[in-house]
Amino acid sequence: MARITYIEPDGTERVVDVRTGLSLMEGAVNNGVNGIEADCGGVCACATCHIYVAADWFEAAGPRTDIEEAMLDLANEVRETSRLSCQVKVTDAMDGLILSIPEDQR
Repeated sequence: MARITYIEPDGTERVVDVRTGLSLMEGAVNNGVNGIEADCGGVCACATCHIYVAADWFEAAGPRTDIEEAMLDLANEVRETSRLSCQVKVTDAMDGLILSIPEDQR
């Protein structure tokens, strides 16, 4: 289990416990976090779960895959620390991870 801080588009911080092995997207959806649309259900076929991982935590989230890179091309305002939350599996080492959700998920 890892405690993850989701910063919603309006700036509200939601701290939730996410079970190891789930994706950051599943953690958001399961806990009613606002801003993660997850239209494709987590199969990396859209970019509606786009997040910004805090710079200090970016390495802990692991590397992007080629398919994730391609899907991020569809996202708005991609940054150096952009990820698709469906592609980041939670590990115990992510306890304390902070991420922000963009205002627009398309």
